[in-house]
Amino acid sequence: MIATSQYTVQHVPLPQTQQFGQLFLDFLAQKEWLAPLHGHYPSVFNFEKQIALKQGFSSDSRNTLTQVLREQYANITVSPEVSNNIEALLQPNTFTITTGHQLNIFTGPLYFIYKIVTVINVSQKLSEQFPQYNFVPVYWAATEDHDAAEINHFNLFGKKYEWTTAQTGAVGRFSTEGLGDLLDTLPERFELFEKAYREHRSLSEATCIFINELFGNQGLVMLDADHAAFKKALRPVMQQDIFEQLTQKQTATAQTLLEANGHKPQIHIREINFFYLDKNVRERIVKDGETYRTLNTDLVWTTAQMAELIENSPEKLSPNVSLRPVYQELILPNLSYTGGAAEVAYWLQLKPVFDALHLPYPILLPRNFVLFITAANAKKISKLELSQDDIWRDEASLKQQYLAEVGAEFSAEIIQKQIQQLFEQLGTQAAQADKTLQDFVKAEAARTEKIVEGIEKRVRKAEEKKHETAINQIISLKQKLFPNGGLQERSENFLNYYANNPLFIKQLLETIDPFRIEFHVLTESI
Repeated sequence: MIATSQYTVQHVPLPQTQQFGQLFLDFLAQKEWLAPLHGHYPSVFNFEKQIALKQGFSSDSRNTLTQVLREQYANITVSPEVSNNIEALLQPNTFTITTGHQLNIFTGPLYFIYKIVTVINVSQKLSEQFPQYNFVPVYWAATEDHDAAEINHFNLFGKKYEWTTAQTGAVGRFSTEGLGDLLDTLPERFELFEKAYREHRSLSEATCIFINELFGNQGLVMLDADHAAFKKALRPVMQQDIFEQLTQKQTATAQTLLEANGHKPQIHIREINFFYLDKNVRERIVKDGETYRTLNTDLVWTTAQMAELIENSPEKLSPNVSLRPVYQELILPNLSYTGGAAEVAYWLQLKPVFDALHLPYPILLPRNFVLFITAANAKKISKLELSQDDIWRDEASLKQQYLAEVGAEFSAEIIQKQIQQLFEQLGTQAAQADKTLQDFVKAEAARTEKIVEGIEKRVRKAEEKKHETAINQIISLKQKLFPNGGLQERSENFLNYYANNPLFIKQLLETIDPFRIEFHVLTESI
């Protein structure tokens, strides 16, 4: 356990939390069978090996990357750290450390913040370890995603706030219209988002504004890959996926290996893994006989026309989840990707595609997992005499444990065994007089056992009633730490903490160890 001026930090092994799938745990345990599906394991010293793999990233690609970033930041007052990082990307000794996420309004769930904290801290630690290189933390904004329902809401102070919009297509191109009305419904004014959503037209630009405000001093660079200059680099992949089904064919080996070891693939790989992208439209491309068409539209192409579209207008095509990683690694001098357990799981399906394309596969570095315990909740844990291990247990076992500790846990198990023994004796003696009485005795035994079960339930209910206040406090605490039975970081928004503590992010950056792949439990000082 580590003590800081703000928090006590406990590191809990991920398997102990019972919150993660076995595939992710197998990856962390470096199971031998998984070796063909990933690259170097996420440790500081393996980054030097990854740098050697990525040394071939071209100067032309660096020039394109820098030019597009300059364009995207042209109307934003950036920090010197961000500006320096953008320019440093021109240099062959500069590499990126990347995470990606959707454009959730108001940052969405807490784990988005933890993703970014992870890549910033990784970049810092690598800079200390390898001072001859530059490391730039990057947030890859999923601007081409079209699932508005996943990004249009967030939870603040126990209430859900939702942005109602009829816009369709790539969310990064959405107008911020209507977000001003949502701001008016919030219980407090947050200047950070007032500026972003009221003064900027697109959701992508507005997101860049608050990302820059929150993390600009740490040099975090946000990248919007919805750009024609980037899509040119993806043209060979478009051709091989659409015309040759490269992705589906290559991932078949990974799927077979996963299934052979008892795991279902995380994502479904399609025959064609590109969408058609245009104003208000992002729809799947499918092969229909000898032609190609876009679902839910009248657009149809011959093979020649599709080849022409790829060559002359690649910006009209958008990769799905299975090719977004390939796109990322094509346009960034990237060393690692940071994501959650589900992201690591789907990246494990894609290694054969990288191999077929002769593209370096990045280090998969899981994001930091964090449970934040406020001072108020820390007091409750202390008062209820719960340990740090106890908070991970389910409500039923916590309740049972509490009743046992106060001597109120009632069990009729011993009595039931005694009843069984007595009726067995009765049955034996009765059978000696009349064998037909055995069934009667068995029926009476079953009836008696049910009577005892009923008594046991009534006694337990009475004990729970007697200790109702303490039990309710335990359940209330559990629900605060694990809203709706899930992880806090997947439900709450960072404003729940940042609103009362503007140093919240700074303290996270100072406290969390990015290479310690365990659950960080941060308990606020009482």
